[in-house]
Amino acid sequence: MNILGGLSRPLTWGVEQHTSKFCSQEEKQLLARSSNQFDIYLEVGTRRTFAGAIEWPGWCRSGPDEQSALQALFEYGPRYVRALHPVRLGFQAPTEGSAFAVIERLKGNAATDFGAPNIAPASDTKPISEAELRRFQKLMKACWRTFDTTARAATGKALRKGPRGGGRDLEGIIQHVLDGDASYLAQVGWKLKKDVETDLRQQLAQTRQAILDALVSAAHGEMPARGPRGGVRWTPRYFVRRVTWHVLDHAWEIEDRVL
Repeated sequence: MNILGGLSRPLTWGVEQHTSKFCSQEEKQLLARSSNQFDIYLEVGTRRTFAGAIEWPGWCRSGPDEQSALQALFEYGPRYVRALHPVRLGFQAPTEGSAFAVIERLKGNAATDFGAPNIAPASDTKPISEAELRRFQKLMKACWRTFDTTARAATGKALRKGPRGGGRDLEGIIQHVLDGDASYLAQVGWKLKKDVETDLRQQLAQTRQAILDALVSAAHGEMPARGPRGGVRWTPRYFVRRVTWHVLDHAWEIEDRVL
């Protein structure tokens, strides 16, 4: 289903479409989740644009321009449903482009053009309530379960190569996800204790526990907002956004490449 033609009419860039200014922030979030309307942010680079759902970390796709990024996000809605199905968080994939309200446009950078979202939406600076913390924990575990299930199904099978014969093998993808998680932990100030003597499965389990511990610590304000050299650390919301995007991105890569 192509939504490009419809998007330019019902949506006004940068304007919130479905929440009242008289609602509290938690009421707005509940309304957004229950009404099947989605606040979307765009991270716009010179060669690539990402579209992400504010309230649904991990549901974030890219394209060469804004419209194609929104189209990709729309098309991946059913796959995100399957990823979250076991935890029943109430996500329903949109059936019309009018469900998207683009409320923020961010200027991307070199990382955006390289293929990774790298700019946090303004709402990611908000503190996390205990209810939201539990929701984020469930959401991350669901994304990890999706990755593990996909990786197990691809074990022993070849992955389709790119047009130039490139592309990581399955073990390489798992190692790449582990390396990404380690770098994300560093961005919130958490020191990961690696045990390189263990197998990849055990390393995944150790790293994920560190992510859960780091999220709790950051959500409770136990991690300084700046590093020892003055660098700004990621907020806990953005931490969740990046972890879930990365693991789902590669779970879906495996699904698409397995022969």
